[in-house]
Amino acid sequence: MSSHPNPTHSHGDFKLRYGHPLPFGASHVPHGVNFSIFSVHATACTLVLFERGAAEPFAEIPFPSEYRLGQVWAMTVYDLDYEKIEYGFRFAGPNNPREGHYFDPKNIVLDPEARKIAGREVWMGEPTSRNPVYRGRIPHEEYHWEHSRPLRRPESEMIIYEMHVRGFTRHPSAAVTHPGTFAGLVEKSSYLRDLGVNSVELMPVFEFDETENTRTNPATGESLCNYWGYSTVGFFAPKCSYAASALEGKQVQEFKDMIKRLHSEDLEVFLDVVFNHTAEGGADGPVISFRGIDNKTFYILDSEGRFLNYTGCGNTVNCNHPAIRGFVISCLRHWAAEFHIDGFRFDLASVLGRDVNGAPLPNPPLLESLAYDPVLAGCDLIAEAWDADGLYQVGNFPSYGRWMEWNAKFRDCARRFLKGDPGNVAEMVQRIQGSPDLYAAAGRKPTASVNFITCHDGFTLRDLFSYNEKHNLENGENNNDGANDNNSWNCGVEGETDDPGVRQLRLRQCKNAMLLLLTSQGVPMLSMGDECGRTQRGNNNAYCHDQDWNWLNWEIDDEGREMLLFTKALIAFRKANPAFRQPEFLTGRDQVGSGYPDISWHGVLPWRPDWTPGSRSLAYMLCGRHGEALGGSPHFFYVAFNMFHEPLPFLLPVLPCGMAWSRVFDTGLPVPGDGGNFDAEPPLPRQKPYTLGEWSAAILVGK
Repeated sequence: MSSHPNPTHSHGDFKLRYGHPLPFGASHVPHGVNFSIFSVHATACTLVLFERGAAEPFAEIPFPSEYRLGQVWAMTVYDLDYEKIEYGFRFAGPNNPREGHYFDPKNIVLDPEARKIAGREVWMGEPTSRNPVYRGRIPHEEYHWEHSRPLRRPESEMIIYEMHVRGFTRHPSAAVTHPGTFAGLVEKSSYLRDLGVNSVELMPVFEFDETENTRTNPATGESLCNYWGYSTVGFFAPKCSYAASALEGKQVQEFKDMIKRLHSEDLEVFLDVVFNHTAEGGADGPVISFRGIDNKTFYILDSEGRFLNYTGCGNTVNCNHPAIRGFVISCLRHWAAEFHIDGFRFDLASVLGRDVNGAPLPNPPLLESLAYDPVLAGCDLIAEAWDADGLYQVGNFPSYGRWMEWNAKFRDCARRFLKGDPGNVAEMVQRIQGSPDLYAAAGRKPTASVNFITCHDGFTLRDLFSYNEKHNLENGENNNDGANDNNSWNCGVEGETDDPGVRQLRLRQCKNAMLLLLTSQGVPMLSMGDECGRTQRGNNNAYCHDQDWNWLNWEIDDEGREMLLFTKALIAFRKANPAFRQPEFLTGRDQVGSGYPDISWHGVLPWRPDWTPGSRSLAYMLCGRHGEALGGSPHFFYVAFNMFHEPLPFLLPVLPCGMAWSRVFDTGLPVPGDGGNFDAEPPLPRQKPYTLGEWSAAILVGK
């Protein structure tokens, strides 16, 4: 055996010494591996070592009592062949659920800070480990990032694309070598670049158990699964079965390869992170990690040890306990530093603002710590500003000048407005401007608002205009799951139809939605496949289906091709014109002496907007002279929406002498074969109204 720097103990053939309390987890030290883990209430801890894939451990090493510092067990074990082993821990302590304790030394628990996790290398396959299913591995991989760094794009320039890693390339039509994996995404990264989006938001990629769903599809009898992954098992490790190289143990490297490739395509990478609950569920759930290490510290409990459930998933992580706050910050630092992640979207982020008793905090210490953390200073932080127990904080999420928000008020207002519901025009004015009614008073910017009309949670854009009701029976929950307040409209027929009039109206409505999204101030977010007409067959909660209809089908129909062409052209238009992505709120005043306000509002008559409850039309003009100050063109832009059931003539505002209006987009017209040439349209006749068809939208440029 090799020499060691002063071992103090031995256990069988293993030489040991007091370890380093930090960092937590397993880390390399000269000649050995340092193991460190904390528990407030445990009385003893044992390190359990396995040969890779072995059913039984080859060694169990109790931590000597003197290796405990405060609430941390830390031990260095020498001469471990780290490439061939897996590890876990046993904890002893009180076992009294009424007091919140679930200690049982029979359980081998997963290190919550394991950087690599073994057990489910094959999606929906049998576990490669059985005692327990999940075990930590000890990564020691040099990775050459070369010159790849986080992109740090200004928020006002972001166009986010929310996507599911597996679903993006799993469909056979993707024609990739490694479908449904990080490597498969790399093969299709040029599609994202060509689409024009510049930030991808990956649905959960932390290790999770896709097999935890025990229900079956009542229509087919097939097993359902946890397809989305909002049920974390390990917070520091990439999802093993999302890697084509998982059986070789190279999932960390493959994930980094993906990040490097996306950055090379000028695409930022955001992770959808789930700190509000874990895969251990409620009192009847499995003991995987937190529950066996220190249940009372990690979870929010009532006075009788019951799990408080603000997440709808059985448990709530005690995020504002000082130790757990440190765990969350350490996790995000790990992804930012080791994986070059550009930002994070926090699922049910309002949970992160609850105290140890579940009450909302006025100044949550975790949110403040994340906002001011020096390692995370360059990362964007996006909150889903609500939780499952009614704490809704859109426009009121504690921001500390840093946090952006998924703006669900934009979503809801846009959906009502697009289908022609009365009483929405006045609110739509606020949403188009980046929601100053929600953010301006607090000194926040339009970029605080992440605007979206659809996301993973709910109907796809195509389904939003194809279904009046959700169709979730195949989820095995009697159609009781999923939202009921969808603000959707089937355009006259429920579901798929061959009626050409209905199909054209649906396509036009999808275009209207995309135009509204991409011309509004703030940060737009598209949902995977909306750019080409992806459908979930009316299922608005497709979290449990790993099926071809829930994947992105790359063989799109004629309407899908038209939608894709239109979306590409709109994205290019937004990127070419800073007037639509202002870093500050528009004022409605002339701030550059152009003779026109930066934004002005109109109706069917210029300068006379109709914001009454019965109105279903809206138009506004952006003065290009103000956009020019941001580096754009001096053009004027006129954007009009007619959500009425008949065509409306819009009399256009008069432009400065020598300028004329030309059409750029009209959702009632086909997209030119070249995807839209902004300079190709001839000037419109002067002093004549522009007739906008029913349920249509248009963009005109004045130059």
